[in-house]
Amino acid sequence: MQPGLPTETHPLRGDERRREVAQRRVEELRDLINTHDYRYYVLDSPEVTDAEYDALVRELRGLETEFPELVIPDSPTQRVGGRPSVLFAPVPHQVPMLSLDNAFSAEELAAWASRVERRVRSSPECVCELKIDGLAVSITYENGVLVQAATRGDGQVGEDITANVRTLRSVPMRLRGKELPRVLEVRGEIYLPVKAFERLNQELTQRGERPFANPRNAAAGSLRQKNPAVTASRPLRLWCYGLGFAEGVTFSRHSESLDYLKRLELPVNPAVKQVRTLKQAQSFCAHWQEHRHDVDYEIDGVVVKVDALELQRELGETSRAPRWAIAFKFPPEERTTRVKDIAVNTGRTGRVTPFAVLEPVRVSGATVTYATLHNEEEVHRRDVREGDTVIVRRAGDVIPEVVGPVLSKRPPDTRPWRFPKKCPSCGTKLVREEGEADWRCPNRVGCPSQAIEWLFHFASRGAMDIEHLGYITGTQLLERGQVKDPADVFFLTAEELGQLPNFGEKSVHNLLSAIEAARHRPLWRLLVGLNIRHVGPFAARLLTQAFPSMDALRQASLDELQGVQGVGPRIAQSLHTWLQQPENVRLIEKLRRAGVQLREEAPARRPTTRGRLSGRTVVITGELESMSREEATHAAEAAGARVTSSVSKSTSFVVVGKDPGATKYDKARALGIETVDEREFLRRLGERPTVH
Repeated sequence: MQPGLPTETHPLRGDERRREVAQRRVEELRDLINTHDYRYYVLDSPEVTDAEYDALVRELRGLETEFPELVIPDSPTQRVGGRPSVLFAPVPHQVPMLSLDNAFSAEELAAWASRVERRVRSSPECVCELKIDGLAVSITYENGVLVQAATRGDGQVGEDITANVRTLRSVPMRLRGKELPRVLEVRGEIYLPVKAFERLNQELTQRGERPFANPRNAAAGSLRQKNPAVTASRPLRLWCYGLGFAEGVTFSRHSESLDYLKRLELPVNPAVKQVRTLKQAQSFCAHWQEHRHDVDYEIDGVVVKVDALELQRELGETSRAPRWAIAFKFPPEERTTRVKDIAVNTGRTGRVTPFAVLEPVRVSGATVTYATLHNEEEVHRRDVREGDTVIVRRAGDVIPEVVGPVLSKRPPDTRPWRFPKKCPSCGTKLVREEGEADWRCPNRVGCPSQAIEWLFHFASRGAMDIEHLGYITGTQLLERGQVKDPADVFFLTAEELGQLPNFGEKSVHNLLSAIEAARHRPLWRLLVGLNIRHVGPFAARLLTQAFPSMDALRQASLDELQGVQGVGPRIAQSLHTWLQQPENVRLIEKLRRAGVQLREEAPARRPTTRGRLSGRTVVITGELESMSREEATHAAEAAGARVTSSVSKSTSFVVVGKDPGATKYDKARALGIETVDEREFLRRLGERPTVH
């Protein structure tokens, strides 16, 4: 019986009622899994951990097994993987790149081994390999020369990444050896070493760019670049794990094919072991689960494969996975350590967040010394105290968090932690609005912690996009008193910047050029950069379309701001209050004196003729390649559409770009509203698609 499904005692309607509940849950699970597949495989922006995703798939597969009549051809359990991205040309795979079924315990691994033994009537030898957490690729050589590389995509069709893979030093452009096959397709995982990942994220953060979530995303993001030079700048590596096909070369065992790849000087992971018994396979899995961080790349499990290729053919495969292989997945990693201190940090909006200062501990390949505690209520709910031994994990293998205390190890003299009454940065008394969980520092102008976070946000790509004004430079400017608020950035001189440590003539020129360019950013970007609570990029666009100057915004009444389509009362109230505060009025005037653009260009007149999208209501979410969101909005409106910021039953379709808002995408799926990619959007506009 599946957990979570209610039973019915009525003798006639129990089974019928249970099937109805199961069907609703199956539909819900399919929607969730498809959403997570899209974010993971297409957008490289996962929202859940692998363990949480695997749990959803296992629940769905269990329900479909119990109720086989609910299985449909397009269920996530009936296909290999996510859809290929539209960014690169499609590449059909000559031999499908299948997914693997998973085992999450020694017992499940034993059950797989028993199924194999029953089918082949023997206990076959197997090969154990590390499951590299990277991006699966197919690389084809003709007469020993690399001619094509592709991602797995959906298993049937991948994406052409040949130009980028050619830049990888670990991938030979030409194979070595005698009597090379006319065509050889090798399969493997491209990954980013852990230390290289940490360096890359540090560089991105210093430049004010968004860091990658984990090494796997970093590898995928590095390969899926339009400019191969970006890929070449990142030390990606390849481990080969098998052959797709080869002309003129035959093998009797999988292990022989790996040895052949080694002779061709292709990189094959050395941690490969042939095993004769299930116990040996389980021992290999247990060893690497314990030593997973002994290597400088992420592994999330072990792959066990039947070695004899004849037995592989006899075992065959399902529509999505081979029966002759299984992935033993490592559980989410947790460690225990001691809480040395509980402190708080003040962010750019004044939000004060508690965090634990820990005795350093290695978790998922990284040394963790700090872990979030979210807010006051969470600290008390989990009852975390200074001196506690706590369980720590990296949420999604990224953000360190405290799961909870080990009460049996709690020292007898500990006391419940109390949230401070004053801001740790400026000493101002903290406030908490009714109905909110967060405490805030109201001293927005004079709080040093808010100042640096605000300046970093002001210069970010999503706001004024001032390249070269990163966290370190901003901190130096604030500490020297050269900048007190973001408007001061526009008054910086070459002489002042030249006084900064490690700031040469070229650095000064680059930053001053970026500052000059920022003076001419659209008004909506400035509105985002001003750090007004609840006013994000889309709301800023809507507001500046309705009130195309800062003066018009200041003169607008609260009712007028609330009247803007897509702007709710919370956003309107926050903006109206901000614009009336004297210190903010002074800031706006300083920006005016600095020559910052405070007025939008005159909006284009709407066509009077009926457009291709007349009568349609459109929502745009995520980043588009061929145009900005603002340009896409204008284009849709010029075609007669009404563009809104939220999805509702009246929405005609949703345009989904890169990194879409999860809420909008999920709601569209829930309401059954059509979603289209950028290529289809351009087609409907009547433009020739220029994206790949």
